[in-house]
Amino acid sequence: MVSTRASVSGNLRFVVTYQQDEAWVAMADRTRRSIVERLARGPCAVGELARDLPVSRPAVSQHLKVLKRAGLVHDHADGTRRVYQLNPDGLAAMRADLDRFWARALADFKEIVEQREGEGP
Repeated sequence: MVSTRASVSGNLRFVVTYQQDEAWVAMADRTRRSIVERLARGPCAVGELARDLPVSRPAVSQHLKVLKRAGLVHDHADGTRRVYQLNPDGLAAMRADLDRFWARALADFKEIVEQREGEGP
């Protein structure tokens, strides 16, 4: 599933495309989850992220590239730095995916339980 949205952050306008499969693959990596957790506290430059992680600055840049391609983060220039922040629309789309999954899973579980109850002892 691909979802494209425009969002505004301050004076910046971002057009971000959420890539469903890429987003879930991106979040499967522990380092990328750590980056998302850090960005949840606010925007951050690559160098700042690298200081908090056990990987090199180039590795952090590559992880951010994956998160950006998945539509989970976006960036903007601040002088010579790239500052990254979470894309709320991308995260909301992931949450909606998860909510749909659990709704189906719980409905299926309920049906199985009701069938077994109907069979008796």
